[in-house]
Amino acid sequence: MCPQSELDLEIVRTILGESKIHNADITLREDVTAEDLIDVVEGNRVYIPAIYVLNKIDQISIEELDIIYKIPHCVPISAHHKWNFDDLLEKMWEYLNLTRIYTKPKGQLPDYQSPVVLKSQATTVENFCLKIHKNLLKDFKHALVWGSSVKHQPQRVGKEHVLNDEDVVQIVKKV
Repeated sequence: MCPQSELDLEIVRTILGESKIHNADITLREDVTAEDLIDVVEGNRVYIPAIYVLNKIDQISIEELDIIYKIPHCVPISAHHKWNFDDLLEKMWEYLNLTRIYTKPKGQLPDYQSPVVLKSQATTVENFCLKIHKNLLKDFKHALVWGSSVKHQPQRVGKEHVLNDEDVVQIVKKV
């Protein structure tokens, strides 16, 4: 059990009593607030990540911009001048928890225009193949991978290899 800065035994009993739970074993693995406990007990709230996009940074000073950059979950932009759109795009990829994997046909350059997008929890070569076509795994021999997930460029990997964001993959099929 983790030491609690806000909750004590009486607060927990009160919260559980309001939900008509009078006999329960509670294990808190992190420091939580009363609101966190209520959310878990009721089970009807879902929190989603949010990004605050602050526009019109072209009308403020550098000092004010430095203060804005320290605000969590915030991206300052200027829509008029198209400033800082790259930061916004990177933050969106990060918050959506997605991974971009680029394809490379044999004998050609990688296609950096249309990546295969995978959820970050499922970024194996097998998931990559299934995203392209379900029959691709039947003829799968190995894959050549370029990027941060491998030591050598390219490296031959199997279907259980975990890919990183912006890796390049070439699938080699059985003959």
